[in-house]
Amino acid sequence: MEKLIITSAICGAEVTKEHNPAVPYTVDEIAKEAYSAYKAGASIIHLHVRNDDGSPTQSKDRYKACIDAILAKCPDVIIQPSTGGAVGMSNAERLQPLELRPEMATLDCGTCNFGGDDIFVNTENTIIEFGKKMIELGIKPELEVFDKGMIDMALRLYKKGHIKDPLHFNFVLGVNGGISAEPRDLIFMRESIPPGATFTVTGIGRAEFPMAVMGIIMGGHVRVGFEDNIYLEKGVLAASNGELVEKVVRLAGEFGRQIANPNEARKILRL
Repeated sequence: MEKLIITSAICGAEVTKEHNPAVPYTVDEIAKEAYSAYKAGASIIHLHVRNDDGSPTQSKDRYKACIDAILAKCPDVIIQPSTGGAVGMSNAERLQPLELRPEMATLDCGTCNFGGDDIFVNTENTIIEFGKKMIELGIKPELEVFDKGMIDMALRLYKKGHIKDPLHFNFVLGVNGGISAEPRDLIFMRESIPPGATFTVTGIGRAEFPMAVMGIIMGGHVRVGFEDNIYLEKGVLAASNGELVEKVVRLAGEFGRQIANPNEARKILRL
């Protein structure tokens, strides 16, 4: 089995210091959390950025400041900006970090309820627009899918040339409005992608580590981090993203999966 790529989603757009005081907002805090994850074994930093007050932003300038600060501490890490941004942002806002030409970025492949009145909107035309921009700039998309229908959408657009090979999916399980996080759900998602496509598994909340174990034993890759879950175990807040990554490294060791460094991750993902 190939080495395991660990992605750390260090802050997201919604979780706050009220949920966990270690959630990073400032440039220095984001760099510190990225380094904690990298040092523990993460090859990819999935990056949202915040203003100093914690409010989410897709500002290109803020992204550049955070990316520069991260690379000063982790010069070979893969940085994967989010084009999801936060609920309610325009396409133009969400696309800003692509102007920095990162190696990878996320491409959300469908619309999803996000709890309450929140709807995360990604129309077919939005997906096409984002996919074309990534092709134009030579950026590898990570295809974010919250349900089986989003896989189908991604594959339809791939056949039409709006998304290019090699395909890499992120299965996000357990979102309120998306597919649940049961073993049968992950197996269903995995069996729905083409041979040769790679995949990462993201479990939300209490599903983070059960889904991580499934991803490890199924030969996929794993994402953890404060964006998805703030607890190390029930009732115990994680002190850093690094602690969450360390737990995945321990679990991988139990199943004989070695951890990929950033350059090995680049080869696996064909960056």
